[in-house]
Amino acid sequence: MTALSLEQKYQQSLADVAALREENASLQRQLDWFKRQLFGRKSERLLAIDPAVHQRLQQAGIQLSRTTLTQQVARAAALLSPIHLAQLEHVLNSQVLAMDETPIKAGRKAKGKMKEAWFWPLYGDHDEISFTFSPSRAKAHIDKVLGEHFEGVLLTDGNASYARYAETRPGVTHAECWAHTRRHFEKARESDDAVEEALLRIAGIYEIEAWIRKKGREGPEKLKARTDYSEPRVRAFWQWCDHQRHRDDLEPQHPLRKAVEYALKRQRSLEVFLSDPDVPIDTNHLERGLRCLPMGRRNWLFCWSEIGAEHVGILQSLLTTCRLHGVDPYTYLVDVLQRIAIHPVSRAEELTPRRWKSAFADAPLRSDIDR
Repeated sequence: MTALSLEQKYQQSLADVAALREENASLQRQLDWFKRQLFGRKSERLLAIDPAVHQRLQQAGIQLSRTTLTQQVARAAALLSPIHLAQLEHVLNSQVLAMDETPIKAGRKAKGKMKEAWFWPLYGDHDEISFTFSPSRAKAHIDKVLGEHFEGVLLTDGNASYARYAETRPGVTHAECWAHTRRHFEKARESDDAVEEALLRIAGIYEIEAWIRKKGREGPEKLKARTDYSEPRVRAFWQWCDHQRHRDDLEPQHPLRKAVEYALKRQRSLEVFLSDPDVPIDTNHLERGLRCLPMGRRNWLFCWSEIGAEHVGILQSLLTTCRLHGVDPYTYLVDVLQRIAIHPVSRAEELTPRRWKSAFADAPLRSDIDR
């Protein structure tokens, strides 16, 4: 009886192993099909996984090929893409939209050389950030992303492409960043003693902003404070800049003169925050949000393909927004990657971190290893 029981257990084990092999083969066929849909048959178009990730998995006793990891990342990015697009659409409906650009190496240019491409992050009214990708820094990407439907204030750095876009859109007001203006004077610091006065004047404008935040002023009260205290300091700064520009001892290529002319050329756009309490004085909030990309460049260095860079944009858009809303990125991804299979795609916005926090954060779906 005991021998028969052992034989039965042995046969059952064989059957279980066969079933697992068949299930694994089925999953592999699905992954292969998915890979072909995304990338075609050329494996060199895949995103390379950070070797450190692969090494940590091996140290934990998990044996996975980099190809499998790459496929899983690609599949996850494809599943999350509708959520990213829903978040991007919501960001584009903002009344005040901050936009910037940051370089990344993506795609092979030649043997041993990578192409330079760009991420264009957008920061909306509700603390959401979306990283859009473009292989170039041309204005065409701004036209493509913002299109004809965006109306509101576009807050940017001094890149002339943004100004050209706003000039052709009656419903768009272009505002520019005081922090970038200050950096031009910082660069000129060693060239002339008068630069210190410029920095002190700009610091005075920022002191008013800090005081407004400390007092919790919003709406009309914030606007009144800016009108009463910030505007006189801004006007005095322009008068000082105009005086410096007419100094006979400042040649056209003098660093201080270049900084002054940079500021005066953007006088109108730098004053937008004075008439709208919802407009920040700078794009520092956006720059804090995009830090994940410079940090990433120091870790994974580059993206093997432009498709891989797009995947980075999708994932970082959601992960960074999670952090902005105090949502644990791991908990969010574990829940959403399971929930998305039963959630209508027409309601994808409900799975963005901002909406997910109020709808699902109290009882998120867990992974098997957390149960």
